[in-house]
Amino acid sequence: MADIREVSELSKKVIVEVERAVIGKRDLLEKVMCAALAGGHVLFEDFPGLGKTLIARSFSTALGLDFKRIQFTPDLLPGDITGGYIFNRTKNKFELRKGPVFTNVLLADEINRASPKTQSALLEAMQEGQVTLEGETLPLPEPFIVLATQNPIEYEGTFPLPEAQLDRFMVKLTVGYPNLDEEKEILRRRRERQQDEVALMQVMKPKQLSALRASVETVHVDADIESYIAALVHATRQDRRVSVGSSPRGSLAFLKLARANAALEGRDYVIPDDVKRYAVPVLSHRLILQPEYWMSKSVTTDIVDDVLEKTPVPVIAPSPQPLSQTWERGKG
Repeated sequence: MADIREVSELSKKVIVEVERAVIGKRDLLEKVMCAALAGGHVLFEDFPGLGKTLIARSFSTALGLDFKRIQFTPDLLPGDITGGYIFNRTKNKFELRKGPVFTNVLLADEINRASPKTQSALLEAMQEGQVTLEGETLPLPEPFIVLATQNPIEYEGTFPLPEAQLDRFMVKLTVGYPNLDEEKEILRRRRERQQDEVALMQVMKPKQLSALRASVETVHVDADIESYIAALVHATRQDRRVSVGSSPRGSLAFLKLARANAALEGRDYVIPDDVKRYAVPVLSHRLILQPEYWMSKSVTTDIVDDVLEKTPVPVIAPSPQPLSQTWERGKG
């Protein structure tokens, strides 16, 4: 098991390597890295051409993990994802042909273009890390991470993800457009390397991510921080604009990501800012709004902001020893 300092150093090296291909998205890359450290899946929702696929491929290379991509389309079948048993006439028996889900990093590109039946093929894989074929349960490679993308503007011919599947994504992230200087830097680097592909280096070995995850589990979480997380999630269920609030899986996502964020910053204890940083990524896709708010894209973010503002924040009392810090209830 690695110590917290090693977790921070290795994670930052991975991010720096990915930044060679993805320019100007440090905050986003840190969140993706924290999701990987926390053992969660990531849903990217943004416009085409912003680098969602590039981010997924770059992280898999830097982490030293196997990578496979599935282009979701309306005619995609569950067996195209999981694989199945094929009869081998030469050997006169059925043989298992594993689908692309048997990998470390799976990019589910435009996941909402496939039918609900096909989307459901990922439910067991994302939650239990296994696939059941013909009554036989097969474990997936460890680690297993799903990075999915969907387009927020094209709804014709798409199938919205069911709440059960959305809930299995630890975070939903947006990439956003680069600013003017970042776009100039993108052009300059492409001109100088004289090819589209960016040759990235492998920073970690595949088994190292599992060791880093084990270290993240040792990060201290005070009882008041846990109460703060529970209060945030509970508040989403009380808002009049919300039909269904966040599930307990949202609370667990907060806990895991807060620990990962603390480790990324080299701390062995969680502070409230670790939780607040992930409020929108964790909660935005877990809230089902009342019908009158369905057409407004900003309501979900407004709800999360209101919840953060109204929920009392634990305040750290000064202490020379980080892990023996006492906590007081207060407002941030």
